[in-house]
Parts: sequence; C-alpha cells; structure tokens
Amino acid sequence: MLGVGVENIRDALEKLRGNESVAVEEDSVYLAPFYYAETGVANRMALLLKTAPPRAIGGIDKSIQYLEKAKGMRFAEKQKDAIRKAFSSKVMILTGGPGTGKTTTLMGIIEIMEQLQQKVLLAAPTGRAAKRLSETTGREAKTIHRLLEFSPQDMRFKRDQEHPLDADVVVIDESSMMDLTLMNSLMKAVHPASRLILVGDIDQLPAVGARKVLRDLIDSDAIEVVTLTEIFRQAQQSMIVTNAHRINKGQFPLLSGRSNRDFFFIEEDDPEEAAAIVIDLVMRRLPGHYGYDPVDDIQVLCPMYRGAAGATSLNESLQSALNPDGESLARGGRNFRAGDKVMQIRNNYDKEVFNGDIGRIASVDPINQVVMVSFPDRMVEYDVADLTELVLAYAVTVHKSQGSEYTAVVVPILTQHYMMLQRNLLYTAITRAKKLVVLVGTRKAMAMAIRNNKVTKRYTSLARRLQDRLRQPFGAEHSEPQTLELFLDV
Repeated sequence: MLGVGVENIRDALEKLRGNESVAVEEDSVYLAPFYYAETGVANRMALLLKTAPPRAIGGIDKSIQYLEKAKGMRFAEKQKDAIRKAFSSKVMILTGGPGTGKTTTLMGIIEIMEQLQQKVLLAAPTGRAAKRLSETTGREAKTIHRLLEFSPQDMRFKRDQEHPLDADVVVIDESSMMDLTLMNSLMKAVHPASRLILVGDIDQLPAVGARKVLRDLIDSDAIEVVTLTEIFRQAQQSMIVTNAHRINKGQFPLLSGRSNRDFFFIEEDDPEEAAAIVIDLVMRRLPGHYGYDPVDDIQVLCPMYRGAAGATSLNESLQSALNPDGESLARGGRNFRAGDKVMQIRNNYDKEVFNGDIGRIASVDPINQVVMVSFPDRMVEYDVADLTELVLAYAVTVHKSQGSEYTAVVVPILTQHYMMLQRNLLYTAITRAKKLVVLVGTRKAMAMAIRNNKVTKRYTSLARRLQDRLRQPFGAEHSEPQTLELFLDV
C-alpha cells in the first residue's frame, strides 16, 4: 500500500514503538491513544458486566401496568421487553429507527427507575443532543463533557475511576455519535455497580472520531440489545418516517402523496438552479406557506461543503438574502453580522462551547473587535482571534447535523455530490426533520445514495477484545501488545 520496502516499514515501526507512539499487536498497529482507549473500554465494560448491582429489582411488570394506567397509554411488547431488560441487565443498548418508540420506551424506563428511588443521570455527546434529551424527558440532561466535569485548566475529566459518577443508572442518548476516546472516558467514570443504558440509531452516520463503538458493542454479543422495529400508527402517517425506513432498506422514497404531506421532492439537475431553489424555499416559499422562521425553523443540510449547492456557497447566498445589513466583522475570509446563524466548529473548553453548537450573533463591536454569540443556554464572547472557530450555519453539512432536530430541513442532492452520496447520509439528513423535508436535486443522485451502502471501513478489535476479556478470570489484567517481529511474520 505504501509502495516502500518492508525493511523501511520495519525500521519506522520500530522507532515509533520505541517512543511509544504506536502499539503493535499480532495483526495490527495502533496509534497508542487508540490502543489504550480500546483496551480501556473493553476492560471497564467487562468489569461493569461482571459486577452485580447493589440490589436486584423485581416487580417490573406491575410497574409497567401501573405506568400505563397512570399515563393512559400502552407499551408494545418490544417496548416492555426493553423496559424489563433495562432492570435485569447491567448494560443495555436500545436502538431503532424513527417512529419506533425509542423516546417513549426511554421515558418508561426513567419513570419506573425514579419510582424505585434509582438515581438516573442523562447525557448525550453534543449540546444539541443533550438539549433534545432534556426537552423530551423533562429532566436535566448534560453533555458527556459536562457530566464528567471536564477541567479546561487540567485538560482532563474530574470524574474517573477514582471519582465515579454518583448514579444508579447512566443513560446516554445518541450514543452512535460517541467515538472511542470519549467512550473510554465515560466508562472510567461509570461505577461498576451502576447500570448503563445506551440509546441510539445505528443506521445513522457513524461517529466522526475513531471507531464505531455502538456497532462494535452490538457485534460483541456480550450486551443485551433491544431493536425496536414496529412503526407506530401515528408515525405511519408521516412520509418522513415512511421514507426514512424505505431508504434504510434500500428502497426508493415515495415522492408523491396527499397535499398535506410532510415530504417533497423538487427536481432540478443544474447545481446553480438547485441552489436558487433552495434559497427561495428558505426565504419565501416555506415561511409563506407554513409560517416557519427562515433562520430558527429551517435548516439547509448539504452532503458536502464544495459546489454551487454546497454548504459554503449556500451560506454566503443565504446570509446575503436573509441578513444583508448590520454591523459586521471579517475574519479568515468570513464576514460575521449581527443576527447571523453560526456554528462552533471545534471544542473550546474555556468558553464551554463545543463542536457543532449552533447560536445566533447577538451583537458585533467592530471597534473593540468583539462578537457576542447567543447559544441556547448562555451568551459567549468571541474576540477577533476566536472567530476562526465560527462558521455561518444557515447551511451545514449532514455530518455536522448529527444529534440535532429541526422543524424543517431542505436538502440539495445532486450528482456533483457523488463522493459523499451514501445511504446512511441521506437517511441521517431526512431523520433530522420534525415536520417537513424538501429534497432538491435529481432522482439519479438519490438512487446513487440509496445504492451506496458501503460504509467506510473502520479497523477495530473492540468486539473481539470485549469477548476475550469476558472469558478471562475476573480481575485478570489485559495482555500487552505482542512483539513487532510476530506482526511482521504474519
């Protein structure tokens, strides 16, 4: 693959191994942080699975019946099964597509846990996902960084194996977004006697960072998994839900139906014309027909940044159309105006704003070179040097939208996006919408995305490592990486 001789590779790996930059096993070479994160997740997960909870909990069926009566509702059998397994398992994964009742099931689990005086902590990987979780459950939910009490001064989490979370149950929503290093930090902080519930949709785009943790944990067959598949009657009325499931099965979406439907397709193969349609939809057509606010309610989701219908070009056009005037400040080729919709693009622990957080610019002070941004929970000050961490967010990539929900989404999908057209990307884009989806582009581009179900290969041994760890005697240490010579002989 590298086009160089084995001796060169041997020498380079030997040097990297000598300064502990890499760890070498029988059939693989890891960057050292990923090796220790993977072994850490496997070790802590095995410890959690093998440690008994403080006390057994019984009478769950009676609690389910009581909750159904009190709330005037009925759980489906799969939902009841998930609730039971949440109490009978140390670790449970709850997964399923849109409209299958994940939120209702999770609410049932939380309600019964609280009735039984179990302390439940809720978290999600991003601020937007945590806010959604808080809104749907009516309870406090934090980002995982805040849950683990990240210290910017020390650049580490205060919650770890020495100072674990004070909880009977830890619930993580949107867990498909978790990468390996964040999962390792979480597992260190979960007390071995606690229960862990991971909720997510494994058919969405995988985490941006290393590995595919949720999928690996499911593939290990070491953890109780409940997959909700039944689409409930109310959700069946939504073409968003119907088409998300059709796309996930490799089927073409339904593009016509009743006049009050929530899913539309506008055909246009010219990228410039498609971009003009997107702008018109956001500015005029959707606000005029549905009363949506063009900035707060409508989100443009793009497969990629480049091109006439890419996020970069559309942001410039939408800013000019929606927010042409006002005080502004330029930095790094971007012009920021009061009222602009912006996104933080990297974690800033000092400001406590994180990659993917979306806010509105409240004010711009060009004299003092300061911008004030209003995020959902707080106001944050940026000086001109910090503005490289912000981008306009009238249009964002589908990858950046993970963990979010928007009232309406507009998605340009054209063959010029061919490099990024994948089934899980289209599925993720559609499932970000609560009330309306409008696709603008071509049937050919949609078909390309739906046919392309090849998820980029991520090399990982987490599933196998967890299985091996569970077979070892309780308390046994993990084995060290094998020798470089053994790797090269294979």
